[in-house]
Amino acid sequence: MDVVNQLMAQGQFRILKVPLGFIKVLEWFFAIFAFSTCGSYSGMFKVSVDCKNLTESNLGVKVEFEYPFRLHQVYFTPPTCTGGTEQVFLVGDYSSSAEFFVTIGVFAFLYSTAALSIYIFFYEKYKENNKGPLIDLGVTAAFAFMWLVSSAAWAKGLSDVKTATDPDDVITMIAACKEKANTCREVHDPVMSGLNTSVAFGFINLVLWAGNIWFVFKETGIIAPFMRAPPPQEKPAPDAYGQQGAYEPDPYASNQGGYQPEYNQQGYNQEADYGQGMGQQGAPTSFSNQM
Repeated sequence: MDVVNQLMAQGQFRILKVPLGFIKVLEWFFAIFAFSTCGSYSGMFKVSVDCKNLTESNLGVKVEFEYPFRLHQVYFTPPTCTGGTEQVFLVGDYSSSAEFFVTIGVFAFLYSTAALSIYIFFYEKYKENNKGPLIDLGVTAAFAFMWLVSSAAWAKGLSDVKTATDPDDVITMIAACKEKANTCREVHDPVMSGLNTSVAFGFINLVLWAGNIWFVFKETGIIAPFMRAPPPQEKPAPDAYGQQGAYEPDPYASNQGGYQPEYNQQGYNQEADYGQGMGQQGAPTSFSNQM
């Protein structure tokens, strides 16, 4: 218990809040849903054989089948309408695609559990020497591919299982139903909703694992040199003379709208001539001298 408590105290549970850990939790859950809905399935359908002789009729012939869907081993005993019964086997063996799908789901669940444990308790060792992220990247890509293959194969296998367990097709294999005097019909169809859900979970796992490749790839640090911002370029020092001492003409100097006095050159010359003439004639004679 002391070791467990120490690990819980040292656990980095905040990793579950980032995409790397959160998506791994989703992968863990959906892997369980995928293999459990397929591996735990069991189905049943019923047909009715109404013979001409009513005492020999069987209105509830029950046919049961289950995972791994080796239908060629499943049989039922309808009446022959001649005083006896016969064994009729279903057709097809679809165990390979179903078992492959369940196997991928189980291994994906186990790997998700191991990866979450490493993320939480040994994240520093996971990042050491970059080996952990590289291994995680390869395994994640492999599981994404396996989910694609297994989900597609199981989707095709499920389609074949539905055809092989269709009551209308099964009725054609009963000898008594080939006689016009007897009447055969389906009573209960098999419920396939659980198997349909398993296929949906398979493709959801494909999306999760394929999307998680990017977040695991970022942990490897391979892309880090390409995501660094370029160093800032040094700007040249401004020219002190050009910025402060250079003379810049005022663009508004030639367009000032204020009063500009204009000197009349002609009037100035006339005043100068008048002053010279007065100097040559002399000052005017006083009134007392004339007298």
